[in-house]
Amino acid sequence: MNDRLKGRRAVITGAGSGIGLATAARLRADGATVWTVDRAGEVDQQIDVTAPGASEAIIAAARAGLGGVDTVLPFAGIVRPTPLSLDDDADWDATIAVNLTAVWRLVRAARTDLQAVPNGRVVLIASVMASFGSPDLAAYVASKHGVIGLARSLAAVLGPYGTTVNCIQPGAIETPMTDALFAPGQPGGAFWRDKSALKRLGKAADIADVAAFLCSDDARFMSGHGIFVDGASTNTP
Repeated sequence: MNDRLKGRRAVITGAGSGIGLATAARLRADGATVWTVDRAGEVDQQIDVTAPGASEAIIAAARAGLGGVDTVLPFAGIVRPTPLSLDDDADWDATIAVNLTAVWRLVRAARTDLQAVPNGRVVLIASVMASFGSPDLAAYVASKHGVIGLARSLAAVLGPYGTTVNCIQPGAIETPMTDALFAPGQPGGAFWRDKSALKRLGKAADIADVAAFLCSDDARFMSGHGIFVDGASTNTP
């Protein structure tokens, strides 16, 4: 597409499918070199982001593969129903571990790399759900609300070194993770299409394009914010 990310060395988790895969392709098209990570798929490194020492292993491999790291995108994520009546903690614990704890750990593992460059970038994935909740997705909503707070805190910590930290808050996006919810005939797809002012579901590329912008010098004075990419779904009845 262009070379506005030429020279950037980015690590992306959750890059085997969906938003992570699309973002890796977009960053490469804009000139970045990218280290892709997922539990499966055609990626540079297969690893569970919640495993002990995984974040340090990811950053170490990315350093070796790219010659350094200046851009971090922890995009791995899961969503599981967690109604208040759920009898055990397994889904809650797994959701928080992937969506929030692993995000914190990856940025922490990359902190010395980010502090050593004048224009580091961190882009996180939150959700519009973090702003209005859901009765059956308590863990997902809590994890994504935590990501927004984490972005603000990390922006304060890393800002003095020149690194910006932002998060994207997607609306309803068609990805393998949401296939069952938005499949033809399922009420979720119709609901979100009707709710969007643009009358469609989002595509992974819609998020990837915003991520590429946040990684670029065009976003050099944006930091500590959540950016809605939702087709105005939160602004319609």
